[in-house]
Amino acid sequence: MKRDRLNNELQTLERKIRLLLAQYAQEKKSNEDLKNQYQELKSLLNSKEQQIQDFQNKIKISTIVDSISVGDSEATEVKNKIDDYIKEIDKCINQLSK
Repeated sequence: MKRDRLNNELQTLERKIRLLLAQYAQEKKSNEDLKNQYQELKSLLNSKEQQIQDFQNKIKISTIVDSISVGDSEATEVKNKIDDYIKEIDKCINQLSK
């Protein structure tokens, strides 16, 4: 009788241990998935921050160009040259980021 009771308790304990191990494996996988998602979002955030900084620089340059008091044709020419420089700088930044 005592032996049956011990066997039942042992089987119950084994079942609980298997359940705990299964739960642990599931939580471990969930944790890894969340870590991967965090890294992806962190990378996306860095990319967006870089884009914002680039746009802010473009706005600053545009403001400088607009404040130059020259004729309309000269201002357009200067603005086009600065835009070309900005595009070249962006290409360089993209190459350096890769």
